[in-house]
Formats: sequence, structure tokens, C-alpha cells
Amino acid sequence: MSASTNLKPPERHPDAPAPGELLGPHYDECFGCGGGQEHGLHLAARAGEGVSVTAEFTVKKAHQGAPGLAHGGVLASALDETLGSLNWLLRTIAVTGRLEVDFVRPVPVDTKLHLDAKVTGVKGRKIYSTATGRLGGPDGEIAVKADALFIEVKVDHFIEHGRDEEIKAAMDDPDQVRRARAFEVNP
Repeated sequence: MSASTNLKPPERHPDAPAPGELLGPHYDECFGCGGGQEHGLHLAARAGEGVSVTAEFTVKKAHQGAPGLAHGGVLASALDETLGSLNWLLRTIAVTGRLEVDFVRPVPVDTKLHLDAKVTGVKGRKIYSTATGRLGGPDGEIAVKADALFIEVKVDHFIEHGRDEEIKAAMDDPDQVRRARAFEVNP
């Protein structure tokens, strides 16, 4: 991804989760990280050093495209979710503006995909980041990689564009409200 010039280095927020800390789901019904989706990725991300995260997910039978192989869209979702988790370390609410994925090699069903992501720069509301997905562990062969652009938004973005039923359920969930309030430090 060709990023704009004059990017600022990312700054980890002082209240960000500590390195090694499990980030947990931002929303239980999220296909990527939530536990409320039976066939979701159930991706578990951990804070890394600086503005980086690691995550893992196991490709299940429900995630296949070709027989016995992960669907490319599922792999893109795993990368997107991991890259989005970086925003916890910035204490910023952001949405995906662009995601470019390179599929390097097939990922078989029952494979654990190890994902690493980091923010490469920030310019205004734009957050640039990169990620890789490796087969079997952090030293495995690269199977997928991605570059992304996230755009900082306010929580009103979700209230204005989400369905009323899900917005009400999220606002009635004390854990969801607590997580949303954690990001109120950024005006």
C-alpha cells in the first residue's frame, strides 16, 4: 500500500493493554473476535511490544472454500480483525478504509494460523498498518499478508449506521459499555 508521506510514528497509548495481555472481543457478535458467532473465527489477539499485536485462529471445516482449504475471504477477515485490534493499543476507534491482501500459499483446514500485525504510521485520522499470517506458529511459512488503512471515527459512526436492535443490545450490555467508555479518552 502506498502510504502518504509525512507519517508520524505510532504512539502506544499509556493506558493500552500491557504486552502479552489478551485483548478480548470488542463485541460478542463480531464474526472475527466474538464468541457469539458459532462459525466465527474466535480470534484471540494479544498486545505486543510497541504498537503490535499477535493473534491465532484455527481454520475450521466451516471456514473452507475449496475442499479442505480455507476460504480466501475468511483469511482476509482474520487479517482485518488482527489489524483492527491494533486500535486498542492506540485507544482509538477506527474502521477499515482499505485492505490489500496477498495470498501466498493455501491454508488447510485444521491449521492454526499465527498472525502478527503492527502500525507503521499515523497521519491525522489515518492509521497505516501491516500484517502477516504464518502456518503453524510464529516461525512458520507465510501464507497471507496484508497492508491496511484504518480511519478514526467517533462512536456515533456505529450508532448512525448500525441497526437499532443491535445498537440497543450493545448499549444494554455493561461489558460493551465499559469497553466503549475506555476509548473516550480520545476527544
